[in-house]
Amino acid sequence: MDKQNTQMNASHPETNLPAGYPPQYPPTAFQGPPGYNGYPGPQVGYPPPPAGHSGPGPAGFPVPNQPVYNQPGGAAGIPWMPAPPPPLNCPPGLEYLSQIDQILIHQQIELLEILTGFETNNKYEIKNSFGQRVYFAAEDTDCCTRNCCGPSRPFTLRIIDNMGREVITLERPLRCSSCCCPCCLQEIEIQAPPGVPVGYVIQTWHPCLPKFTIQNEKREDVLKISGPCVVCSCCGDVDFEIKSLDEQCVVGKISKHWTGILREAFTDADNFGIQFPLDLDVKMKAVMIGACFLIDFMFFESTGSQEQKSGVW
Repeated sequence: MDKQNTQMNASHPETNLPAGYPPQYPPTAFQGPPGYNGYPGPQVGYPPPPAGHSGPGPAGFPVPNQPVYNQPGGAAGIPWMPAPPPPLNCPPGLEYLSQIDQILIHQQIELLEILTGFETNNKYEIKNSFGQRVYFAAEDTDCCTRNCCGPSRPFTLRIIDNMGREVITLERPLRCSSCCCPCCLQEIEIQAPPGVPVGYVIQTWHPCLPKFTIQNEKREDVLKISGPCVVCSCCGDVDFEIKSLDEQCVVGKISKHWTGILREAFTDADNFGIQFPLDLDVKMKAVMIGACFLIDFMFFESTGSQEQKSGVW
């Protein structure tokens, strides 16, 4: 026993192990079966990875789709929706919309905005009906514009997917915010990918009702949106119906969800739901998302007095 302890306590200078560790197995113990010559090199037809490549898969090849956590923003622990196979002629990043007929949009609460009243850039999580995050949206507007123009401000809103790619860009120009003026009405342009317009949402003048027209990339009318006479979110949801061009058939709706008296009174963080046909073109689904954000800024972005928060049209 003493002889064995002496061997265990002896250092092993050839292995850089401290005293007290048993000697390593000889290299021949890991040589594998007869005829084994190590791992094979790159196969014919596949380029070798570049120098310094250390990714989870071969260079130039995407990693298999898996739920991704904590990227690029939002609450920790919420999985991202796995990317489905892209349909034919689908803009990159819109393949997620091909598999869903309902979208939930949750605006994040900004503590600085609550405490100081200082308007910050809005941030949103866009989820499917299973609670999986589909996109993350962030406003990109300078400080002066946000705090001088308020909810009527022009803005750029960037929507990114689980890979951190900007897949949708929303551009809202500065327009008149008075319902009494039939010119320079509100509109928003939807681009997917950024720089390529896929549709527009144009406000239609009406003396009593909030109305909008959905247009495709050629500015051809596709659908209509009609809201209630009094856009008030007091103790209930507010629905904006998505209709056919003749307004005889309802094909979906954009709903502003009631979030509770405290959140409604002291913040402008709103929750929305969008419902549309499953077989609707993914470009038009992206335009519906743009319509939801335009409606949010027009009617539900203000805080302060109850009259501002109710968004009376």
